[in-house]
Amino acid sequence: MRLLVLGGTEFVGRAVVEAALGRGWDVTVLNRGRHIPAPGVRALTGDRTAPGGLDALGAHDGDHAGEWDAVVDTWSSAPRPVHEAARLLRGRAGRYVYVSSCSVYTWAPPAGYTEDAPVVEGAAPDADSTDYYRDKRGGELAAVDAFGAEDSVLVRAGLILGPYENVGRLPWWLDRIARGGPVLAPGPRDLPLQYVDARDLAAWILGAVERELSGPYNLMSPQGHTTMGEFLDACVHATGSDAQLRWAAPEIVLAAGIEPWVQLPVWVPPGTDLHDALHAADVSRAVATGLSCRPVEETVADTWAWLRSIGGTAPHRSDRAVKGLDPEVEARVLARIFS
Repeated sequence: MRLLVLGGTEFVGRAVVEAALGRGWDVTVLNRGRHIPAPGVRALTGDRTAPGGLDALGAHDGDHAGEWDAVVDTWSSAPRPVHEAARLLRGRAGRYVYVSSCSVYTWAPPAGYTEDAPVVEGAAPDADSTDYYRDKRGGELAAVDAFGAEDSVLVRAGLILGPYENVGRLPWWLDRIARGGPVLAPGPRDLPLQYVDARDLAAWILGAVERELSGPYNLMSPQGHTTMGEFLDACVHATGSDAQLRWAAPEIVLAAGIEPWVQLPVWVPPGTDLHDALHAADVSRAVATGLSCRPVEETVADTWAWLRSIGGTAPHRSDRAVKGLDPEVEARVLARIFS
């Protein structure tokens, strides 16, 4: 298989590249050259937001060069670059895989929502940046506009974790727990979580290319794949720290003015629209087409090993808000609750 990855050096893109190389695929990446690509790829340089930024895709330096069995696009800003890339590659690639988001669904999707749930309105395939929801939906429309519904795959991911994470969720928890001591643990312990390891997402994407799948797929683990308690226990075990989890009921955490998802990454209180949207999607379509999710302990341990291998500080995307709870705020809340 010949694969083109637009990006391919960070988080999901990197996971896709490494998985494809592991299968013996011929992999080309196009990116701005700010990060070192994985060994074994054909690296092209281009800035999709600049004039002529896709010119490198027109280079022909060997048999079938400039042609691919599939394209994987992880772009998450204005739809216009997706539109331009997809139109350029129409007729030169067999399938266009766009890594989208469950955020494309009209808020708030009910627990158990499928790929048939209503999507946001007002998105356009060639629009400039508006908001994350319409940008992602516009990217979907761009892929389908160029490749058609039969030759495009829309990967509606939710929470993504694993090595190379550059948005500050699991790395924050690992760093906090590695520091040890009492840790504010938002309850309940048995709160069901739904996410996908970037490597499992990558494996499904490659399988979708091989099976010639098309259409939208909710791409997260089955509901309740793990719990908040199992997730944080795995962080304690992986880091080997002396951290003591101090479990607090959701209403206590919220009463302290702590923002779910942002100040306490991954966690959202049960029984809320946010929990239904992020941790209660129906993923039976993805499971039926090959999605397999590794245990949370493996995701956490491998992410910790990766963090240590790069000196302990995870990269962070400049277009994503910094996440995590300020240590002084945590200390005050712990003192008030458990004094």
